[in-house]
Amino acid sequence: MNAEATTRASAASDTPERVQDALADVAALIRKNRLVEGLVHEQAEHAEAGERGVLVESLVTRQNRAALRNKLDGLHAADIAYILEALPPDERLYVWELVKAERDGEILLELSDAVRASLIESMDTDELVAAAETLEADEIAELAPDLPQEVLDDVFQSLPVDEREQLRAAMSFDDDMVGALMDFEDVQVRPDVTLEVVLRYLRRFDELPSQTDQLFVVDRDERLLGVLPLPTLIVSDPDATVESVMKAPRVKLLQHEKAADAAGAFERYDLVSAPVVDTNDRLVGRVTVDEILDFVRERAETEALAQAGLREEEDVFASVWASFRNRWSWLAVNLVTAFVASRVIGVFEGSIAKLVALAALMPIVAGIGGNSGNQTITMIVRAAALGQVTVAHARTLIRKEMLVSLLNGLIWGGVMGLVAMLLYRDVKLGLVMILAMTLNLLLAAMMGVLIPMTMLRLGRDPAVGSSVMITAVTDSGGFFIFLGLATLLLL
Repeated sequence: MNAEATTRASAASDTPERVQDALADVAALIRKNRLVEGLVHEQAEHAEAGERGVLVESLVTRQNRAALRNKLDGLHAADIAYILEALPPDERLYVWELVKAERDGEILLELSDAVRASLIESMDTDELVAAAETLEADEIAELAPDLPQEVLDDVFQSLPVDEREQLRAAMSFDDDMVGALMDFEDVQVRPDVTLEVVLRYLRRFDELPSQTDQLFVVDRDERLLGVLPLPTLIVSDPDATVESVMKAPRVKLLQHEKAADAAGAFERYDLVSAPVVDTNDRLVGRVTVDEILDFVRERAETEALAQAGLREEEDVFASVWASFRNRWSWLAVNLVTAFVASRVIGVFEGSIAKLVALAALMPIVAGIGGNSGNQTITMIVRAAALGQVTVAHARTLIRKEMLVSLLNGLIWGGVMGLVAMLLYRDVKLGLVMILAMTLNLLLAAMMGVLIPMTMLRLGRDPAVGSSVMITAVTDSGGFFIFLGLATLLLL
C-alpha cells in the first residue's frame, strides 16, 4: 500500500484542476528545455571545441531547468507521482533527475508498481539506499519487492536495531494481511498515570503521528488494555487517571487477519485508526484510515484489471513487449472461445442460408446474455470481496438469479419477439426469439454465479477473467440455443 494516502494527498495538494495545470506547466517546460538544448547542440557542432562546454551550459538552459526544478519542489509527492505517470519514459526520466534526492523515497511510494519499477531500474545502488533510508520501516517494506537484494542488505545494515526488527516483521506479511497495512507510529500510555502527565508527555512530540485520534493504553508487558480518545483526554479532569477514563477499543485487529476484514471494520464503524495486536494481545502497531483507503482503491483497480483479463497494472507508456506479455494470456483464451462460438454457428450454416433473418437476430440473443451475465458476476464478485457471500450460498443465489433472468427473459424476449414478428412477418420466428432470449438469460444467470463460486472454491480470485469466461459461455450458448430452436421450429 502507498504510505501517503490518497485522501491526505488531496488535502495537502491543490485541487485536481490545479494538478492538471501543474502537469501542463511541467510538460511545457520540458518541451522548452528540449528545444533550447537542441539549438545549443546545433550551435556546439559548429563551434570551436573550447567553446562547446560554455554553449551547452548556456544561461537559458540553466534557467529553464531551474524553473522546472522549482515547479517540482513546490508540488506534493503525490502530485509529482501523478505527473511522472502521465509522461512518456524519456520525459519521465528527465523530470525524475530534477527531483530533490531527499524526496525520492516518498515519491516512489506514491507511484504505481509499473512506473516505480521503471524508475528504480534507472537508479544506482547508492541512490536507492539513500532513498530508502528516508522512509519508515513499514514504508521500506512496501518498496522491498521492487528493490535489488544488495540494496535491501545495505538498508538493513544502516537501520537501528529496533527499526531493523520492525522492517523484518513488516516484510513477513502477505499483501492481503493486516500486518502489511500496519505502521509502528503509535502513542502508548500506562493506565496508572494521570491525564496531566499524558498531556505533558504529548507536548514533548514535535508532532503527533498522522491520523492520531486515540492513544493506546498498555501494561508493562505491552498488552493492550484500552484506548484513550483524544477528545476524552482534552475534556476530562487532568487529575483523573488514564484507567478511569479509557475505553475498550471498538475494533482490535490481529496482525495475520485479512486486510479486507479490517477494511470492512473501518467502513462499518467509521474508524480513523485501530490497534493491531499479536496472538498474545500485545500491541504491535496500528492501522490508519489512509492505509485502508489505499488498500480498497488498489483492490478495486486490481479487480477491474482482472475482469478484463489483465494480470497486473500496466504502465500506459510501457514498451510493446511488456504490454504484450501482460495481455496475451486472456486474449488467447478469448480467441479459443471465439473460435468455439464460430464453430457453433458453422454447424447451423444451412439453417442460416435458408433463413437470413437468423444472422441479423442472433447477435441480440448473445449480446443480452453477456450483459446479464456480467451484471450477475459483478454483483457476486463485489459481495464476495465484502465477505457477504461464500460458496455455501451458491444454490440460493442461483435460484434467485435465475428467477430474475426468467422475468427479464419473458419481458425483453417478448419485446424482441414482437419486433421480429413484425419485421419478418413470421409468428414462429417471434416465438423462437422469446424462447432463445429467455433460455440464454437463464444460462447467463447460472454461469454468472457458478464461475465466481468455482473460483472461490479453488482459492482463486473470482474476478480474474470472469468477464471473458461469461462472454464465451453466453456467446456460444446463445448461438446454439437460438439457431438450434430455429432449426427445430422453423425449418
